[in-house]
Amino acid sequence: MSDVVIKVRHNGPYLVTGAVTLTDADGTEYALEGKPNFALCRCGGSTTKPFCDGTHSRAGFEAAERAVQKSEQDQE
Repeated sequence: MSDVVIKVRHNGPYLVTGAVTLTDADGTEYALEGKPNFALCRCGGSTTKPFCDGTHSRAGFEAAERAVQKSEQDQE
């Protein structure tokens, strides 16, 4: 099985690379055959949800996508 990578794009979608199963809230699978990668909407404005359609760039979406590092105190 190949590795799956999810990359948070700066003020953009989640870019998913690798073989995954994507299901909706009812458990219905999305057809992803032949798609080695795809982008998931995170701005909420896409007309093709859960997939990104580029609306974030027109809407001026700004995200706080940086991972928060644990402080030394939290690690003790």
